[in-house]
Amino acid sequence: MRIGIVVNPDAGLGGRLGFKGSDGRAAEARAAGAEDRAGPRMLLALEYLKTLLSSSLNRIDASMEGFGWNGRMGGTWFPESQSNMTFTAIGETPAQTSMNETEELVTALIHADVEVILYAGGDGTTRDIANTLEKIGDKAKEIPLIGVPGGVKMHSGCFATTPKAAAEVALAFMIGDLRCAITEVMDLDEEIYQEGVWKVRMYGEAWTPSSPRFMQGAKEQVERTSEADTIEGLAQHVKSLLSSDDDLMIVWGSGGTLRRMGEFCGHELTLLGIDILGPLIDGKRKLHADLNEQQLLDVLSSHKDENGVERQRLLLLSPMGGQGFLIGRGNLQLSPEVLRMIGVDNILGVATPAKLIGLNAIRIDTGDVELDQVFQVKRFMKILQGFRTTRLIRVEES
Repeated sequence: MRIGIVVNPDAGLGGRLGFKGSDGRAAEARAAGAEDRAGPRMLLALEYLKTLLSSSLNRIDASMEGFGWNGRMGGTWFPESQSNMTFTAIGETPAQTSMNETEELVTALIHADVEVILYAGGDGTTRDIANTLEKIGDKAKEIPLIGVPGGVKMHSGCFATTPKAAAEVALAFMIGDLRCAITEVMDLDEEIYQEGVWKVRMYGEAWTPSSPRFMQGAKEQVERTSEADTIEGLAQHVKSLLSSDDDLMIVWGSGGTLRRMGEFCGHELTLLGIDILGPLIDGKRKLHADLNEQQLLDVLSSHKDENGVERQRLLLLSPMGGQGFLIGRGNLQLSPEVLRMIGVDNILGVATPAKLIGLNAIRIDTGDVELDQVFQVKRFMKILQGFRTTRLIRVEES
């Protein structure tokens, strides 16, 4: 099968730095030490696809003919070729890349008669690809997309849940086990998002292989203003934890549910960032707001007693409505290093009843295969759904 490869080399760069997306800030992110995210995740997907093609799962002996540009938008991340997986360069990645280069590459892939596009990036990349296919018209807009999650925020339904899941979808599509369906291309309003306001818009539609297990689906907004009493109950539970342990440090994840809980607790939290509420000192708890990865590590590492023993920490996270992601979407500041410092057993999910409707499992995508496996072995995560009321939710297999 002829598969087009597209990598947005700037996608996801600002995640660990606490940027609200990387659009227009790639140079700033790299200057601050940001490392490629989308490319390595494409490599992980292709390496796993290479393994799948050589396994018994490839019952029809399907092969992949990859097409793309040499360099960071494609060839750099393609594994060493073998008989059933080859790469043909149809151009070179320029020194500077933008949506214009994405459009140019996608147009070239259509002229190369690719049958599916495997891409790594975020919602902005999805929009650029979908818009290009729409411009080309005819049958181009029916070319299916398989997204390798590589951005900061991913709300569109074209994305697989993890890079390995993207490989699973690609193989299943190649051997004819999956049919395509139309999904929504979603993204945030970038201007108001930079100001801390979350507003998801639908920008179009695209075809993608239909796999409820491996494809994440589009982001849903499920919170209702009528849930104020429930959220107050959730907040009261957290307040009781704080009142019973002066040394407790709480890491607050992003999202509207946690922000409203913070208001009931007397703290103004960051809607789209990660905050830390420190231990009680002289009758007060210091709030560290909108922290990036390094700042999180610095604050967490300071939370020790006089003997150097780590004190209690708790990470509160709210799963993404409609997709069920607890880690890996919109909270990349919570890097594997940060999560290990907090401890997997010190993570508590928080969800209102409306968000729990239809949430049969939660999804984890830390960006670290070994850490993901720790969650898989754990199998279940605690979700706080009311005052002193928790339930166990299964961790979705990766």
